[in-house]
Amino acid sequence: MNSLDNLKLALRKFAEERDWDQFHSPKNLSMALAGEAGELLEQFQWLNEDQSKNLSDEKRLAVADEIADIQLYLIRLADKLELDILAECTRKIAINAEKYPIDKSKGKSDKYTNI
Repeated sequence: MNSLDNLKLALRKFAEERDWDQFHSPKNLSMALAGEAGELLEQFQWLNEDQSKNLSDEKRLAVADEIADIQLYLIRLADKLELDILAECTRKIAINAEKYPIDKSKGKSDKYTNI
């Protein structure tokens, strides 16, 4: 069992112990995920590029907390939808490799429809 599976089981147990499974529909989890993504964005709001790369220890911890919240909601959502996150990520990387061939996309930020 990989560490992602361990997290999934720990989250499942955490929710069951609190009787929160009733609230963890895919809709609610995706909405909570969007909220957490907004909280991550808030940590970078008004920072310039250099500041965003050189966070204070306090800001770095706040960013780490938001990243963890996002990941935990993603794991929980995937569990509820019976999706294997690692398999889906691997599948999506292969799709992106086709959309963004190295010879056409290296060093460019253009969307695949414009390369």
